Amino acid sequence: MSLLDTARDLAPTLAARAEEIENGRELPVDLVKELKTAGFFRMFTPRSHGGLETDLRTGLDVLEALARADAATGWTVMIGAETPQLLSLLDRERFDELYAGSPDVVVAGGFNAQGTAEPVAGGYRVSGRWAFASGSGHADHLFGNCVLTDGGAPRVVDGVPVLRAVLLPGAEVLDTWRVLGLRGTGSNDIAVADAVAPERDTFDVFTGVPCVPGPLYTAPLVHFVLHMAAVAVGTAQGAVDDVVALATGGKHRLYAKASLLDSPVFQVHLGRAEAGVRAARALLREVAGEFWARAAADPASVGPASPEASATLAWITETCVAAVDTCYRLGGGGAARDSSSLQRRFRDVHTMAQHAGSAEGWLGTGGTALLGAAAGLAY
Repeated sequence: MSLLDTARDLAPTLAARAEEIENGRELPVDLVKELKTAGFFRMFTPRSHGGLETDLRTGLDVLEALARADAATGWTVMIGAETPQLLSLLDRERFDELYAGSPDVVVAGGFNAQGTAEPVAGGYRVSGRWAFASGSGHADHLFGNCVLTDGGAPRVVDGVPVLRAVLLPGAEVLDTWRVLGLRGTGSNDIAVADAVAPERDTFDVFTGVPCVPGPLYTAPLVHFVLHMAAVAVGTAQGAVDDVVALATGGKHRLYAKASLLDSPVFQVHLGRAEAGVRAARALLREVAGEFWARAAADPASVGPASPEASATLAWITETCVAAVDTCYRLGGGGAARDSSSLQRRFRDVHTMAQHAGSAEGWLGTGGTALLGAAAGLAY
């Protein structure tokens, strides 16, 4: 059975446990074990290290299928599955060591530079507190991006602080994750004070060169952006599924002359929402396909970040938010209940939209790239 078929088979269980996952504010221990056994956390691990080395398109489909059932599960699996792509930015010897015992290594942490790393003999003295460390409760390692300091002062090159990500020894997970949506992702804060990390446990998130060959490890940040878009699409498709189930189940809105199933107005709005989701999925597949082809043919031509991919995530998120908003309104008063999956999807997709990677400004980055190609503008 393929990993995608496994995700689809697991979907009813995830949907049934969605409220439990949300109330627990992280994935239950038994579910994490089941997801590992099924292979989701090793889907991007190299075959040479016991993983599945799943291609980008398949990975996107798997993440969409999981998020369609439960967004928190889709998001948490996404973070865990990306671990080998992130750790590929270490040197190869250290990468091999970390995967010597299992292909299911899980790392959680913070990309925002909310810590400091001061050079000491053999490594760095690290302190900081990082927010939004999804899956931190079941992670094998925690990392935090840091500003390098010299004598306590930030190291600056060309007016920009120099950053270094660090695998954090002895980091503490702080119980802070009380939020609007994606409540089941366990995205707590993590913290460390005056910990010493060896140089070999550090890497550059934004400009590092992967130590593992192949398109799956080329430009990890681009992969991460596209993965987020897949989770958004899955969440929106789940909302469409919910509304279709309401209508075909005989729901009749108060004071309405016709059932939802027979209402032309309902049909128009549902059709528009579903078309938006299909458009988002189609764009994601197109951009992912083009990126994968370039990464396979000429990895050196692919930069660490892609204005097109970032703009794509921003547009897909906006489109999916609009689709879920429509579905929520179509669900009527019952959708406002805590027990409603539509309410949960509404909160989940709006929380995704607050992520820095989904910000509207990335559309401007895409636009600037187009203008730069024609007018020589920097971007």
